[in-house]
Amino acid sequence: MDGTFPIGARAVDSDVTFLAIDPSTDAKIEPAFAVSSEDDVAEACKLAEAAFDTFRETDPETRAKFLETIADEIEAIHEPLVARAIQESGLPRPRLEGERGRTTGQLRLFAKHLRAGTWASVIIDEAQPDRKPAPRADLRQRRIAVGPVAVFGASNFPLAFSVAGGDTASALAAGCPVVVKGHPAHPGTSVMVGKAIQAAVAKCGLPEGVFSLVQGPANELGAALVKDARIKAVGFTGSRGGGLALVALAAARAGEADCLD
Repeated sequence: MDGTFPIGARAVDSDVTFLAIDPSTDAKIEPAFAVSSEDDVAEACKLAEAAFDTFRETDPETRAKFLETIADEIEAIHEPLVARAIQESGLPRPRLEGERGRTTGQLRLFAKHLRAGTWASVIIDEAQPDRKPAPRADLRQRRIAVGPVAVFGASNFPLAFSVAGGDTASALAAGCPVVVKGHPAHPGTSVMVGKAIQAAVAKCGLPEGVFSLVQGPANELGAALVKDARIKAVGFTGSRGGGLALVALAAARAGEADCLD
């Protein structure tokens, strides 16, 4: 494992790095991981915006297969992934093996919902051609993709609420490109999963901007992501203070219809 992070199809490096710490010993863990810059955030958002129109027009079966391919890629690195997550989180193996199963299970669950078609919540009100004083055309409603989504990884769930967790799975299922801000407590785990998603994007022939990962210890990195006008929704699991800070940043984007979950 190297210290690069995936933006689109590229592996990005940096002269500025940071190390993970084993919470059970306080020992630093190699390798050093590249710290993303605000320019990296902007590039990830640019690629996500460019990918959006193509990705949202993919059929449900294509997106279902994509989610299943991500699950397959994660399962293919099960042992080294769990071993790294143990080092970085201090959590016991049974807990992390269960969490890995939950992560791939979520991806396959969303694939199942895509194939069922119920996710769109389609409502059709039939036309009323004889209505007085004027006829009415049929009215149709369905859920559609909102745009590129930012996802923040959680500190205490390095797999199931992180790079390929429920927020990412649901956004990709809906046809929304995702830019993840990995949690700095487990950068190696984040990069391993991020590169698994990157591989799935390539295998499924999707636009490279469908997924990117940025990471680093500074709060400014996450702030730059939320403030970018190309991001249309944010998924966050974390502290009340952190969540309220993101709400304030999103609220400052006056006149835009954004969502913070």
